[in-house]
Amino acid sequence: MKTHRLSPPSDGVNLSLDELLFFKQQTVKWLPPAKNLWSQWLGQHQSRQLGRGMDFSEVRQYQAGDDIRAIDWRVTARTGKAHTKLFSEEREKPVILYLDLSQSMLFGSTFMLKSVLMAHMASLIAWLTVAQKDRIGAVIDTGSRLIELKPTSRHSGPLALSQQLIERHNEQLKKPADAAISSMTTGLQAVHRLAPKGAEIILMSDFVRLTASDELWLTRLSQHNRVRMIHISDPLEFGQTQFRGVEQVTDRKQTQWLDFSSRQNRQQLALAFSHKQQSLKTFTHKTGMSFSALTSEQPLLQQLSG
Repeated sequence: MKTHRLSPPSDGVNLSLDELLFFKQQTVKWLPPAKNLWSQWLGQHQSRQLGRGMDFSEVRQYQAGDDIRAIDWRVTARTGKAHTKLFSEEREKPVILYLDLSQSMLFGSTFMLKSVLMAHMASLIAWLTVAQKDRIGAVIDTGSRLIELKPTSRHSGPLALSQQLIERHNEQLKKPADAAISSMTTGLQAVHRLAPKGAEIILMSDFVRLTASDELWLTRLSQHNRVRMIHISDPLEFGQTQFRGVEQVTDRKQTQWLDFSSRQNRQQLALAFSHKQQSLKTFTHKTGMSFSALTSEQPLLQQLSG
């Protein structure tokens, strides 16, 4: 692992509290008057994806200077006098993270494990959320166990999340490989229970375990919430590697020996990965979700600012 490029004191494999606390000081880059994290990273321009929402507050009689788009036409018709809807800024919006800590995420071929990159992003989002006076909650899915953290706006929220991530990550590193593969359904059901309507839901995974049934749950979640999907991958998954030997590989469904010295084999990997990622993009576009991608070959902050 290339430790000199990683955020101190990370080694790319193990998680520590100091490592995750490092991202607390990075939130200033995306707090007002700086740009929104998502708009700066993804270049989004849709107003509904940016900033805070507004909650309906009350209706009062129209006054000169009021935005005519806010006129309440029902009340106006009933009373015969123009009335305006007033809105207050949405406070303590719940942000729910779905964090995939299943075994396929505990992989990294060059720089860091996919799970470590995910933990870095989770920490940054958690600290940014409470700094904006919103509430942070999470569902950590190890594939065999769920850890649910209810949304809180206090600093104890990111700290509790960090501690759980560290403990569960260390457990998973020591856990022997399990041939069985479970879907994401129970984890998404937990998100559905935890997230009130109007929440922001951020899913971080390699989505290896995503099934058609899971897509139904995601569609349901997207009907009443803002949902973001962050696809986390490793360069080996799309055929980028300096290794030129023969190695045994598995997708948890089948296992085979793969010759990485073969350019054709590497191209087939790249094609299969591209097809999978395009399927995810198509699904998110169809359901109105936001899609973004991170790769474990680069530090998080470099990807967000690039």
